[in-house]
Amino acid sequence: MRDVAATEIRRLILDGTLSQGERLIEDRLAEQLGVSRNPVREALRMLEAEGFVDTAARRGCFVATLSAEQAADLFEVRLAVEPLGARLAAREAGRSPSACRGRIARMKEILAEAQTSPEEHALDALSELHTELHSLVFEMTGNNYLIAIAIPMVKRGQWLLRQSAPLRTPSAWSQHHGLISAIEAGDADLAEAVARHHVLTVRGDLLNPALSAN
Repeated sequence: MRDVAATEIRRLILDGTLSQGERLIEDRLAEQLGVSRNPVREALRMLEAEGFVDTAARRGCFVATLSAEQAADLFEVRLAVEPLGARLAAREAGRSPSACRGRIARMKEILAEAQTSPEEHALDALSELHTELHSLVFEMTGNNYLIAIAIPMVKRGQWLLRQSAPLRTPSAWSQHHGLISAIEAGDADLAEAVARHHVLTVRGDLLNPALSAN
């Protein structure tokens, strides 16, 4: 029930139903979700660890804010973590292709689905697909320390992508073809380079749109 509550509260934050800075009242959320207070309380702790919720002493829980400075900080971490994840995923694909085949196939399915008339998809659905794709890359590494760091980062990034709505443009997905191909081929150097280029491109599109247009 905690995971169900966390998923639903996260969705409400991502789609803007719960706005940044809004106070989160356990009783109200429990009633809205049809659960008791305990799963909601546990879910809020989980979402706090992911960066979606802030807790203030004697004031309660609030939807976290995502300032321009915080977004820039997030991309600094992505630049360090995502190329590493791609490198390790490619290494695993080279070592154990049969073990990685299922995740690679799912990544290709996600890409095909997302690129089929993306302008007609709901932003929630597109952001979920994007999060799943990048999570699969980290899961392929088999490195539990990296996974524990990276998955919350990916979900936090989903919040930023959901607000700026770039996922409805074909170019937002095109670079993933190269990433998946490099991972599938077991080319660690190429996978790392593609992942770094992808993060830099997205950072430029989201944080410096005027610069990216020139």
